[in-house]
Amino acid sequence: MKSHTKYLSLRTKEKKEIVNITSEVEEALDESRIKEGLCLVNSMHITSSVFINDEELGLKKDFLDWLEYLAPFDVEKYSHNLTGEDNAHAHLKRTIMGREVVIAVTNGKLDFGPWEQIFYGEFDGQRNKRILIKIIGE
Repeated sequence: MKSHTKYLSLRTKEKKEIVNITSEVEEALDESRIKEGLCLVNSMHITSSVFINDEELGLKKDFLDWLEYLAPFDVEKYSHNLTGEDNAHAHLKRTIMGREVVIAVTNGKLDFGPWEQIFYGEFDGQRNKRILIKIIGE
């Protein structure tokens, strides 16, 4: 079995933003030369997420609005923020959206269903973050 590791660096323009990273993951898969296996994509920060969904601008806005409803930015609301932080909301949003995704690799391609794309969700951004791509297989 072979493995291939790649790290993406990302710095969002906005504090909260959803970024399509599918093409970067596909590029890492091409570099790996793995034809059959699994691809893990993992946010390496506790205030950001990786998830799979549809590439549609309205849906991205809906996700951000929904997350803000569930875990609003409110410095006074959270015990975590008593430590001097202001990002408790981002930790909660990450927990809701998830840490990583695993995608099957078939015939050298990501084996997606219709409309599926890979997204990085940033909830405490405008600073450098890393995403791990780990591909294993033959």
